[in-house]
Formats: sequence, C-alpha cells, structure tokens
Amino acid sequence: MAPRVEPPVRFGVLSFAMYHANFWARAIADSGLATFVGIWDDNAERGEAAAKEYGTAYWADLDALLEACDAVAITSETLGHVELAERAAANGCHILVEKPLATTMEGCDRIQVAVERAGVSFMQSFPKRFDPVNHELKRLVDEGELGRVTLMRIRHGHLYGLMGGGAHSGWPEDPVLSGGGSLLDEGVHGADFIRWMLGEPDAVMATVAHPLGRRVEDLGLAVFTYDDGAICEIVSSNAFAAGDNSIEIFGTGGAAVLSGVDLASRDVTDGAYLKICRLTEENLRDPATRRWAVSDIVPRFKTTPGFHRQNPLRFLDALTTGAEPPNTMEDGRRSLRMILSAYESARIGRTVRIPRDA
Repeated sequence: MAPRVEPPVRFGVLSFAMYHANFWARAIADSGLATFVGIWDDNAERGEAAAKEYGTAYWADLDALLEACDAVAITSETLGHVELAERAAANGCHILVEKPLATTMEGCDRIQVAVERAGVSFMQSFPKRFDPVNHELKRLVDEGELGRVTLMRIRHGHLYGLMGGGAHSGWPEDPVLSGGGSLLDEGVHGADFIRWMLGEPDAVMATVAHPLGRRVEDLGLAVFTYDDGAICEIVSSNAFAAGDNSIEIFGTGGAAVLSGVDLASRDVTDGAYLKICRLTEENLRDPATRRWAVSDIVPRFKTTPGFHRQNPLRFLDALTTGAEPPNTMEDGRRSLRMILSAYESARIGRTVRIPRDA
C-alpha cells in the first residue's frame, strides 16, 4: 500500500519553466484536497508572477518550501528534474514529475534511488492515460474487437515551431536543458501510449530532421516493431500547421481512427472524433457495406485545460486514498528508454533493439 496523506495535502510547485505548470497550479489551487503552499522558481520574476496569478506565495528558499510541503509537482526544464526530485525526496515529499522523466537513463536511476530511499510516492505525468476516449481505444484492443493489432500509427504534435515563439520556445530548443526535440517532447506521449496499448516493443528504426533549423529536431519519425509482427509508428513535430487522424489502429478484425487528441488536430477537428470499422461476414462479402461507426465520446483534450489538470488531481486522489499512483516510475523509465533508443537508431542509421532493463 502506498503512503497515505490526510487531506488537505500541503502542495508546492517547483518551477514554472514548463507551460503545463499553469494547468497544474490551477488544479491544485481549486482542489478541495490540497492547500497550495507555494511556488519555487530559480527565475524569481517568473515565480513571483505565478504566485500572484494562483493566489499563493513565492518561496526563494527551495528547502524551506520543501519542508513545508507533503507533496510537490516538478515542472522545471527537463534537465532539472533529477536534482529537484532528489531534494524533494530527501525532504520526504511525494513527487509528481512532468514528462519526460529525465534526459538520460542515468538521471532516471538517480530519481528512482532517491524515491525508493525516502519511501515517498511518485507519479509520472502521462495525461493521455486519463482521457476517456483513449480508454475506449484500449478497451477495443484489449477485448479483441479489432482482432489482432497489426499496425498502430500515432501522429502527435503542434504548430508552435511555426509561430516564432510561444510556450514551446526558449529552453525546449536547448538540447542540454530539454534532452531532445519533438521526438522526445511530443513523441514520449506516443511511446507511453504504445506501451499502454500493446506492451513493450522489441526494436526501433528512426530518423530525425531539422527543417526549421533549430538545435533540436523539429520532426521525428520512429517505427517500433514487435517480434510477433506488429508495427507501431510515431511521427512527432512542432511544425504541424494542422492535422486530423492522430491515432490509427489497424487489426485483423477492424480499424479505429481517433482525432482531436493532439494540438494539431484539437482546434481544427469538430465531431466524429473516434471512428470504428468492424469487419463482419457481410461487409467482407460486400465491401460497399463497410462503414465507419462514430463514437459519441468527446476527447477530454478538446476541453483542455481539463486534460492537463488530471495529472495533479489523480496524484492527489492517490495520496489521500493510499492508492498507488496510476503512472509509475517504470512507465517514465520505459517510455524514455524507447525514445533514447530511437535517437540511437537515428544516429547510427540502423535498427536498434530496445533494452528490456528499464
């Protein structure tokens, strides 16, 4: 059983470098399960502005804030996740970390050691696991309604790279602070989604490109393969002017197509988000009878910020009930391992087997 914290949980946010901190802070501030103790940021101006926005205090002293908290959310530059998690764990704070977990597997090791040594709860941010429309996809796969899955395609990204600034400019374009470009920042969502749907892939072949001339890739393509023959493709970019089909799943018994679950499709697709075509004896005999059945489920991502707020809300629910957090350290480690293996494939120009040790 995981540690249980009596509500209200004393909660802090460490850094507003990552834009999602805004969604998380609002969820914490509005939650009846938490007291928003304060915000620490190594950029005092940014931290003070955030504290004013969300009605809490700015703490210049990180350790003082940690001593006053039961739990923290880490939304710093990715490189900073390791040190902040170590310091939070050392102060006995339960930890929610933005994706990706770290920039290297060595960084993941350090976080895991710190968490296990302190005996605190840990949750990795993967909000796609909390969207009802994705749970419907998982049900279709798990219950065999699409037959045996042979191909899954995930196109995940946004257009901020075409806008000359905004929420995804600045440190995300620094390969040291971010750990990578679109293949990591956006593709890690797809990596976790693949694992959630089909389990651990066996190998990957990948390539990256810099069409916008940035220091990190603006476009990444990774093809993950399974020894049983299934193939999963991730295409991620910060240069999608628009998009539609975000996820496509093809099986021996049917197909499913989902839109509205990435930024490129959220604002331009309205209605008929999830479409399913099941093969039957009739439509196999007469292909003209094959049609899409449209689900009435609306993706939670269409109602953002509700989508991103699920991370701290689910973490608070786990803390106050004593349940294990829904997204684990292993989920964070294995999804990062998949993307790092893809980078290695792109570097050497051939298929790479994905290590089984997370």
